[in-house]
Amino acid sequence: MESNHRVSTKKTTRKRLWGYIGKSKKVLLTAFLFSILGNTMAVFTPLLMGKAVDTIIGAGKVDFETLKGILLLMLVLYLVSSLFQWLMSVFSNRASTNIVREMREDAFRKLNKLPVSYFDRHPHGDVISRLTNDIDAISDGLFQGITQVMSSVVIIAGSFVFMMTISPLITLGVIIVTPLCFFLASFIAKHSKLMFHRQSSLTGELNGYAEEIIENQKLVMAFSYEEKTMDHFKEQNKELYRVGQKAQWYSSLTNPTTRLINNIAYVMVTVMGALLSLAGKLSVGNIASFLTYSNQFAKPINEITAVTTQIQAAFASAERIFALLDEEEERIAEEPYEELTDCQGNVEFREVCFAYKKEVPLIENFNLKVKKGSTVAIVGPTGSGKTTLVNLLMRFYELDSGQIFVDDKDILHIKKNNLRQSIGMVLQESWLITGTVAENIAYGKAGVTREDIINAAKAVKAHGFIMRLPKGYDTLIEEDGRNLSQGQKQLLTIARVLIMDPPMLILDEATSSIDTRTEIKIQEAFLKMMKGRTSFVIAHRLSTIKEADTILVLKNGNIIEQGNHNELLDRKGFYYKLYHS
Repeated sequence: MESNHRVSTKKTTRKRLWGYIGKSKKVLLTAFLFSILGNTMAVFTPLLMGKAVDTIIGAGKVDFETLKGILLLMLVLYLVSSLFQWLMSVFSNRASTNIVREMREDAFRKLNKLPVSYFDRHPHGDVISRLTNDIDAISDGLFQGITQVMSSVVIIAGSFVFMMTISPLITLGVIIVTPLCFFLASFIAKHSKLMFHRQSSLTGELNGYAEEIIENQKLVMAFSYEEKTMDHFKEQNKELYRVGQKAQWYSSLTNPTTRLINNIAYVMVTVMGALLSLAGKLSVGNIASFLTYSNQFAKPINEITAVTTQIQAAFASAERIFALLDEEEERIAEEPYEELTDCQGNVEFREVCFAYKKEVPLIENFNLKVKKGSTVAIVGPTGSGKTTLVNLLMRFYELDSGQIFVDDKDILHIKKNNLRQSIGMVLQESWLITGTVAENIAYGKAGVTREDIINAAKAVKAHGFIMRLPKGYDTLIEEDGRNLSQGQKQLLTIARVLIMDPPMLILDEATSSIDTRTEIKIQEAFLKMMKGRTSFVIAHRLSTIKEADTILVLKNGNIIEQGNHNELLDRKGFYYKLYHS
């Protein structure tokens, strides 16, 4: 069964690659035309060489006039052939570049359509490896494969025709020996393919581990974990080396074995040609031409087997890219479609059930009604489902059962961009793009003026530190905001939401990275921003949610207490203990 699956996967991969190749058929046909012209001229020259040899009969018996004309014609043919072959390479390279550009765009477009759960399951380094290393491997394999196949078709066909015109008998001998090269190459390729597939997977795993360690280097150093991470890296690297060596060893057998067979064929041609020459059936020039043709006939086979490594790596990488493209996308809005126009912010959870893993239930039969303009605080111990609720509201994850309504509209029927544009979200983790401060604040809304950006920054008390930056609002933020403190990054993300002016807000411990003094000021800004908006506030520090209209106390995915701050304290239940702890 496993063998049949591999064959099926291989056929599917080949078919899908052909689909991408077909998009550049005009460029490929142009390249093939240049290949025909260039290689036909190259194939024609050995015949002229044989004629040139035959003009040299013996000492003092050389037809120099004929020889001069033949050599001049050969020179012209070689020059023009080289020009056409160069043009073939140019167009082949353009075709392969177009193909991998399409694949890279499709892969990146796919990433934007995948659910959050995909990124939870796959290391980021492995995903990046597919977009970089695997695509590059496909590019190399396609370019080498396209150029070699185009040249080989013309050279093998042309050499065969000219060999037949010189000596059908010797040609038959060459034809009998040559297929052995294909059988050997096919046998070796079958064994090396599995190794190359494993090599691609291990490269992705190694990149994922390296990305994880580099991103969290401070923690690694804080816990003196350097040696352990190095040991683990060495183990993964050693395994990659072992698999890579096996893959290269198998593929390296191809070229020497095919060359051995070709050399045997070359010797056979020489012996048979000499015997026919002694019998007066072939001239010396014919033998010279035939030897060149037999070498040309075998050369493309050697060249194709020489790039087997790259072609196999390309197929293995293509399987990984197509596996990404086949991942299940986020569910789109179901018909009939509904628009959130003039969103009021009435939210209802009705009999909601959800689990990250089916065997471990988290939220069961959850019910909640939130009126427009209300501030709902969600508290509870770690793992109680606080963040999960807002993830479900944003449709980062899909419900197992139940429904969520916004303004009496089931969110399954609302297009995701429409739903998410109605909700402003500030998370614990601040995320910034590589761009200016102004671009980061305006990220979520088009057509924002500089005045709007400054007003938003002032509202969240970020204007002061921004003006102290080298270029103020035009200061370039480095990758992941490395040139800013954690608190400064968080302030910018809060300003980003403020400028969106959404009807609903989600604040997931939004002030976790800010000092107490700044937090008090931002709380004032939040209260102003939350006025008239439906707000969900997830907080670990209970001091930040005293003003909430309703506080939900969650435990194991269920509401165990509900009320305002004073009511919950008076009950002296779970919230009372949590607050005083």
